[in-house]
Formats: sequence, structure tokens, C-alpha cells
Amino acid sequence: MRKRNEAKGERISEAELAIMEALWSQSPLTASEVCDEVCAARGWSMPTVKTLLSRLVAKAAVATEPQGRRFLYRPLIARADYVGGESLRLVDRLFGGRAAPLFAHLAEREALTDEDLAEIEALLKEMRK
Repeated sequence: MRKRNEAKGERISEAELAIMEALWSQSPLTASEVCDEVCAARGWSMPTVKTLLSRLVAKAAVATEPQGRRFLYRPLIARADYVGGESLRLVDRLFGGRAAPLFAHLAEREALTDEDLAEIEALLKEMRK
């Protein structure tokens, strides 16, 4: 899979992300199989899924492979790479590129659970080794 910074760099919309999540969980999939995964929950139709898949192909986020009269779709961007890129973009845009203000903001809003804090502490301990 291609890393996020190797892709064209075009942003993936929230709707496109739903398609990507389906493909990350299992691929390759046909458009019909993608629709089976996302259409009911989102109130989408098959033409909507096909439009979103076409956009993702144009953004080099998804590849197609012909299989008879239909196409199989698979992600070209690894989920971890996408999440990493979006996380950095968020920190850059909202917190001047610094993660500490993000954690401070979450702590002030009481958005961090005891489990979250324990995980963060464990990560910090591991990073300091």
C-alpha cells in the first residue's frame, strides 16, 4: 500500500472515508459489496457509491481491477498512513503543530477517560526508553 504522502495529496471527504473504511476492513470488494457495507446505514444508493469510488480512484486512494463485467476495488493508502496524516494535519491546523496543547484541550474538556490517560502514560513511558 502507498503511504499518504506518496498519494496525490487530495483530501478524502467524510463520505469517501466511509467507503475507505469498508475497503480497509475487507478488500478487494465490488461496488455492490461496498454498497452492502455502507448504503443502509447512510441512506445511500448504488450510484452514490459508484460516484464516491470514482472520486477515490481519481485521487489515487483506490485502485480498480477488472473482473469480468465488474470491477474490484482495493485501497492504495494504508489506514494507519491516512490516520497519521490526518492527525498531523489536525495538530498543525488547530494547535500550531504541537501535540501538548491538544492533550491539554482534551483534558480541560474532560474528554479523556482514565483508560485514555493510562494509555497515554504507557506510550510516554515507552517513548522515553
